[in-house]
This record gives sequence, structure tokens and C-alpha cells, in this order.
Amino acid sequence: MESVWLKHNGHNDLIVVFGGWALGAEMFAHLSGPQDVLFVDDYRDLDGLPDLSSYQNRTAVAYSFGVSAFAHLCPAERAQFDRTVAINGSPSPVDRRMGIPPMVYQKTQNGMSQENFQSFAALCYGEKQPDIAIDVAARTEELAAVRQRGPASCPTFDRIWISQKDRIFPPANLARAFCGQEDVIRSIDAPHVPFSAWDSWQEVIA
Repeated sequence: MESVWLKHNGHNDLIVVFGGWALGAEMFAHLSGPQDVLFVDDYRDLDGLPDLSSYQNRTAVAYSFGVSAFAHLCPAERAQFDRTVAINGSPSPVDRRMGIPPMVYQKTQNGMSQENFQSFAALCYGEKQPDIAIDVAARTEELAAVRQRGPASCPTFDRIWISQKDRIFPPANLARAFCGQEDVIRSIDAPHVPFSAWDSWQEVIA
């Protein structure tokens, strides 16, 4: 994994964001809040997190592929967090009934290119996006690693957001992936990247 501080001011509260595949941290830039924010992504390996014990309150926000990465890191890392939130991702990322259908995933992996990634980004945001340059070889390797790693046991989350216009993870599949946690699931009228619906981190983690 790679990590970068989006905000690091020595606040008592910390949010660790497990990001999605290849889209980066720009989608979170407008979210306000006093918390320190650590962003992690690139799941070619799962190295674990740094020591976060200096923070009084720690929240994990797992988005898209970040949900399966976080699930694989549990239970070792779960104890570090007081609150956990899952958004538009599954502990079983490649799964016909609980994740991305395998044939769709394989087509994405086999056809990876800069041009095809732009089409993927448009699906994620629900509209055409400015060019986002990616390392095609590295991101293809990441897709292979996520598939090879397979499903993880589903951890318990305090909040689960499912976008009803998600064209990456079918909403019905995510509902099945979190069967038994229906009481914390909230639907949102948004595409796979839903963050423009919120102004602050507090709205995301509520």
C-alpha cells in the first residue's frame, strides 16, 4: 500500500481513508472537517498501517476496493478503529453475487489502457472526466493482485453507504455482501463516486 497525509495538523481525531482503484484522493479534496486524514491505496500488497495510537479517536472509511483491503487487514487492524464506514465496495470484490461480476472484471483487466481507463472513470463519476494519467502496468498488476487475494471475511461496519446509481459494484450485490448488517445500510442517489453529495467528513462518517 501507499499512504499520504491529506491533512496532518496534530488533531486528536483521525480518519484513515482506504481509497479505490486508480482514482486517487482528489474526490475527497472538498470535504471539510477538523480531523487529520490519512489516505491509502495501491493494493498490490497489504503492508498494514503505521502506529495510530497517538490519536484519541480513529475512524476507517473504506471506499470501493478499499473495502476488501480493509477487510483483509482485519482483525489485526480493526482494533485501531473506534468507527468503521464502508462505501460502495465489497469484502468479495470479484464475485457474481456480492461484488463485481468476474467476466466484467476480467474484461477490465484484459483491456486495460489509458483510453479504457477514461471510460471507467466516466462510469465511476457518472459523467465524462478530465484526463487522469495512470501507470497502466501498475494498475493492471493491482487488478490481478486483488483478484488473486480473493474474498475476505466480512467485518462489522458502523455505517454502510450504497449508491443506487453505482455502475461498478451493482447495488443489489452490495446488499447481499452486507447481509446481516441491514440496520446500518444507507442508500444514496449517486454514482460509484458519491462524494459530491457531501460537504464534510462528518456527513460521510455519520
